[in-house]
Amino acid sequence: MNDVHTTPAPSSQDTPQSTHEEAIINPGGLNVLQLTMMVITSTICAGIFSLCGDLAAGGANTGAVLVGWLVCFIGVFTLMSAFRGLSQARPDLTGGIYAYAAAGFGDFIGFNSAWGYWISACFSNVSFAILLFGSLGYFFPIFGAGNNLVSFICASIAIWGCSFLVSRGVKEAVSLNTVVTIAKLVPLALFVVAITLLGKFNPEVFFTNFWGEAAGPDFWTQFVSTMIALVWVFTGIEGAVVISGKAKYVRDVGRATALGFISVFILYLFISILSMGVVPRAAMAELAAPSMAGILEAAIGPIGASIVNFGVVLSLAGALIGYVVIAAETPYEAAVQGTFPKFFAQTNKHGAPVVTIYVSAAIMQLFLILAVVSAGTYQFFYTCAVNTILIPYVCSAAYYMIIGIKNQHLDSPLAPNRTSVMLFGTLAFIYTLFLVYTTGLAGVMVTTVTFAPGLVVYALGEHGRKKKILPLIWDKIIAASIVILAVISIYLQLTGIATLV
Repeated sequence: MNDVHTTPAPSSQDTPQSTHEEAIINPGGLNVLQLTMMVITSTICAGIFSLCGDLAAGGANTGAVLVGWLVCFIGVFTLMSAFRGLSQARPDLTGGIYAYAAAGFGDFIGFNSAWGYWISACFSNVSFAILLFGSLGYFFPIFGAGNNLVSFICASIAIWGCSFLVSRGVKEAVSLNTVVTIAKLVPLALFVVAITLLGKFNPEVFFTNFWGEAAGPDFWTQFVSTMIALVWVFTGIEGAVVISGKAKYVRDVGRATALGFISVFILYLFISILSMGVVPRAAMAELAAPSMAGILEAAIGPIGASIVNFGVVLSLAGALIGYVVIAAETPYEAAVQGTFPKFFAQTNKHGAPVVTIYVSAAIMQLFLILAVVSAGTYQFFYTCAVNTILIPYVCSAAYYMIIGIKNQHLDSPLAPNRTSVMLFGTLAFIYTLFLVYTTGLAGVMVTTVTFAPGLVVYALGEHGRKKKILPLIWDKIIAASIVILAVISIYLQLTGIATLV
């Protein structure tokens, strides 16, 4: 049995302070290729394989989708720039998402940021598991749509198996993830090549989709409907930042984030545009997940669906590993920094955060049970994942904007210049607030219901360290708001007045 110890919070004497871009965080850490592959594999998961069908199902025609892509590019680019800039300005904050919120707004906001990111990763892995076995259902009908009993048993084995693998060492798991990432890019490349070189792109279909049906929803409604699906396919772009403490060089965290974003965006845009010239929007909206399988089947026959479903299986095999790492690192770093309960900071002889790995697996197991009982779909769980991750996104963007306005932490050689910090920080903050707006009432319900249990964990952590619980008036107001809105949300759900998603 592995020996367990508790990692102490780093002191100012042993926290590496970067004064040069060659500064080493961890001599035996991950290199830029491994970090970039972590970004790509945590971003290219399930979303791209079902994106076009999800956009069509929301009523969005090509015109609205292209405008959505433009806004998404600007927004995600600024958000990516914020994460990249924060990793340069504050290389000492190796907790990423959690650490930025805590540094800017205090421990309670930092806790909620870490909690939201953690729960989002758990929701994401469940959505991946459903789509994984739904894709296997194309070859083996016993798995059905991925949310039946057989799929539940196999998904449970997969999640606990990935958790065991990660418990043997984060670096080893990420190295395996690099191999899986390269393998899963092949089917996506085949999709692009098959549509373009075989002449399956039909301009008439593309322009019919562009204008859409006269009786359809108005342009603004179509545009807003694209936001959740588009942000979902970029969830994970901060993957290198989350595990920045495992990087070898300070500089590689920012470089990996930028390289990952550019690579993923170009691939996504090609696939999205090509899909619009193959299948009419109304037909695309009816395709089962993963919708890319139906699109390629329409273009080149049944072999196309087989290629895509095989690609989904490869993609999600890597995603399950990647998100077990991400889910484990966030509460671990929060515990090391002093916000989550102390026992979350325990590691084993391999240096893996063993407690957070298995607690995360247990949460995913509960969500899997919910999926079977309620016949929850892939789309339901990824919508929950997006809703819960927006809080840490908003907090990180706001902190980046604030250090620009106050001109803080920008005097090291690595730090970006103040003008770019203020520009990208402000734009990223506005974009993330807009995303919160697009989630509507359902987003408020999901967020408050999932954040309310976190208050108990927060209180346990503060009590264990003999710290005052909710020390600031704003902390008390936020906590009370979460509880009140959670109670209202549960009432609305139970009475059928409104639903979570």
